[in-house]
Amino acid sequence: MTRIGFLLFEGFSNMVLSCLLEPLRAVRDQAGIDIRWQVLTPTGGPVRSSSGLSVVPDVPDAGMFDLLVVVAGYGYRGHAGGAGLRRVSGLARQSRIVIGADSGPWLLAAAGLLRGERATLHWSLLADFAEAFPDTQADPAPYVMAGRVWSCGGAAGALDLILAFIAERFGQANAFAASNMFLHDAGPGKPAPAMPGLPRKGTARLRQAMNLMAETVETPLPLAEIALRCGVSASKLDRLFRAEAGMAPGRYFQMLRLSQARELASATGLGLREIALRCGYSSAAALSKAHRRAYGQPIRQSTGATGRRFPV
Repeated sequence: MTRIGFLLFEGFSNMVLSCLLEPLRAVRDQAGIDIRWQVLTPTGGPVRSSSGLSVVPDVPDAGMFDLLVVVAGYGYRGHAGGAGLRRVSGLARQSRIVIGADSGPWLLAAAGLLRGERATLHWSLLADFAEAFPDTQADPAPYVMAGRVWSCGGAAGALDLILAFIAERFGQANAFAASNMFLHDAGPGKPAPAMPGLPRKGTARLRQAMNLMAETVETPLPLAEIALRCGVSASKLDRLFRAEAGMAPGRYFQMLRLSQARELASATGLGLREIALRCGYSSAAALSKAHRRAYGQPIRQSTGATGRRFPV
């Protein structure tokens, strides 16, 4: 089990939080990995995001966190003292890795966690940060992974950093799959422009193959046919997937189909036979066998009635 704490300060960015949390949720749901998180606040009471959304924290559990993520936004100077700073210091002692996001690294530096280290934060604060904490090397990079205290700036850096964490802890294949949940082309014949600062993953040829797979989940094309339509040999397609996605094309295609099956099982009242047919399996038994081989348990047990595999 991987335990993660998200410590949110008043004025935190919803977008930064989503870029840090949603890839973890995708890995949990798609790969069946036991990832659990808690939302924490400095005082234990609700906090509001920069857009005014109120978040009520979870009741904290005792024990170590594998990862603590400190997300702060406006008001960071005021947070860098008193109860907020004590909360950061206390939770950091209970955490194997600590991430500061947006203006969060300012609080980590104020707590003495970045002394003699390299760190980044939101680009608009870099000059002030360098002046306020001369014993920390301010780096304009989108994210920094140094020692046990990491840092990132805005949403793009947050997404790249959490994908790097996923790759390091759960493997490159899971990181690639999580990134494509959010950065994949829009659909058949409709490529979506990449968000500024969030480039789509993989070369154009790889994305073309992935789009073909997504279009043909119900009637899966043979890999040789996918390679032909993409203008490459089957061996070249295999090399592309292994080099860029960290897995063979057949494994990616199966993961795509099983992900669709898990979504249908959790969000609809369809029977397994209908789900199997919609995801390119000849029967419920074939789907069940593939799912058990990939996840080690039946599909209904894995997804649960509400679609949430693990409590959070």
